Amino acid sequence: MRLPARFIFANLALGMLLNAAVFAQNSAVASVDQIFSLYNQPGSPGCSLGVIRDGSFLYRKTYGLADLELAVPLSSQSVFYMGSVSKQFTAASVVLAAEKGYLSLDDDVRKYIPELPDYGHVVTLRQMIHQTSGLRDFYTLLGLSGHDAADFNSPEEIFKIVVRQRGLNNVPGDEWIYSNTNYFLLGMVVQRATRKSLAEFAAENIFQPLGMSHTLFYDDHTLVVPGRVAAYDPAPRGAFHVDWSTTFEMVGAGGLMSTMDDLLLWDRNFYANRLGKGTLVQELQMPGVLNDGNKVSYAMGLVLGSYRGLPIVEHGGALFGYRTELLRFPEQKFSVNCLCNLSSAVPENLARKVAGIYLADRMQPEAGAQKASRNQSLPDPAMFAGKYLDPRTHLMYTFTASDGNLMAWGATLIRISANQFYDLQSDVITFDSSKGVMHAKLDVGQETYFSGRRIEDLHLGEPVFASYAGRFRSAELDTVYRLSIEKETLTLRNGGNPPQKLTSIAKDEFDAGGFGRFVFERDSGGRILGFRIFTQAARGIQFEKER
Repeated sequence: MRLPARFIFANLALGMLLNAAVFAQNSAVASVDQIFSLYNQPGSPGCSLGVIRDGSFLYRKTYGLADLELAVPLSSQSVFYMGSVSKQFTAASVVLAAEKGYLSLDDDVRKYIPELPDYGHVVTLRQMIHQTSGLRDFYTLLGLSGHDAADFNSPEEIFKIVVRQRGLNNVPGDEWIYSNTNYFLLGMVVQRATRKSLAEFAAENIFQPLGMSHTLFYDDHTLVVPGRVAAYDPAPRGAFHVDWSTTFEMVGAGGLMSTMDDLLLWDRNFYANRLGKGTLVQELQMPGVLNDGNKVSYAMGLVLGSYRGLPIVEHGGALFGYRTELLRFPEQKFSVNCLCNLSSAVPENLARKVAGIYLADRMQPEAGAQKASRNQSLPDPAMFAGKYLDPRTHLMYTFTASDGNLMAWGATLIRISANQFYDLQSDVITFDSSKGVMHAKLDVGQETYFSGRRIEDLHLGEPVFASYAGRFRSAELDTVYRLSIEKETLTLRNGGNPPQKLTSIAKDEFDAGGFGRFVFERDSGGRILGFRIFTQAARGIQFEKER
């Protein structure tokens, strides 16, 4: 039987469309594989990738090994430690517990954890979820006390240092400051309110209903976790050092273990909305609101932002050698999940590059390169390089110039105008020299997070340094700092840690590197009484000079 010509032409057109689609998919796959080529080497740790569209994997692949000693390759069922990606699951547990009547998001945290001191302000669960509570970050506190996260393996040890704090970073609700303490305590709140551990409550109300059979909150270090991935640090000459802990059993701020296949089911629920009474997904993605009415870009364990003109919802995680990122484009129902077991991997960057391949036709051009090619008269980024100090928070940021780019926080900033740049989270950094000195301002959402002027190091002599020397004790950290003059430099020693040089940056203020800024306090006669430490996530920690 002879077919009509219109059917022949229709089939030819359909075949051409199918061939074009196959070609586009193959081209995308090749480009994605090139992005991960560094991790697809023999004997290397690597990454697990999931590209999701409309609730299904568009592309799923693993690169590298899950265990170097046993030569076990990664798979989509490999179990990763998720780090701070855990926070969205903790937030979901709190919201579901509120739906069941166990608690209210506007409750005072001391209703459930009365061991916390009275800070003179009520701290609500809602403020903790949105990271506006002012509670100091316990990882920062551990570092300042001279310890590493791996030194404290039990929640009880962490809780002791949290309850020793007598101050807050800010008035609750006034500012957004990321703090793992918020979510660590929220995990405790779930346990005390529901009389079930966070692991049990999340399993019953999230993981089991969604079929996430390989996902759990790891709160028992004796538990055997089949398929668990080891994590690694780079070592000299292309080797690797193992960097993972099976004894770290803190949950809430972290502690989630999951697989690429299970995370597909979690992503799917942001559109299916199968959990609770139907409002969970909306609540999780609702931005926090400050006391002045301004919104912050942090929702409930999720960061709200944009990338190349498209709205995104994301959160990353990092602890030991694990690096994770869940990146979602809600309007396109498109996600990129990237889980790595190598500390040098940056899955936030990797996920964005992958998204740029699949959503290229919907994204705005990358701002930096386009601006430079269109307008060669833009000022040299080197003019913005330097140290900037915020006199209110004592935060200090350093910007450097390299190959015509401005760098900060270990990444290249994206230029959007003559004096404005985006960072990786699309937060805006604005430079201004109209008042005679270069000034930098960082806006996060509707909040000015940092506002400081460029500074130069002060050069003080030994006689001046001598007034700052001595032993200083902090009851909040339960530690002693020894300040002395070594090789004509004021130097900090704390326990067996390497000595830390202090650099004078303002009157009675020193930069101590990873120990933050030291602001010294004097009596009416000018004698040093002590100092306070200010870091990004822990402000105003008191040290008193021992007599």
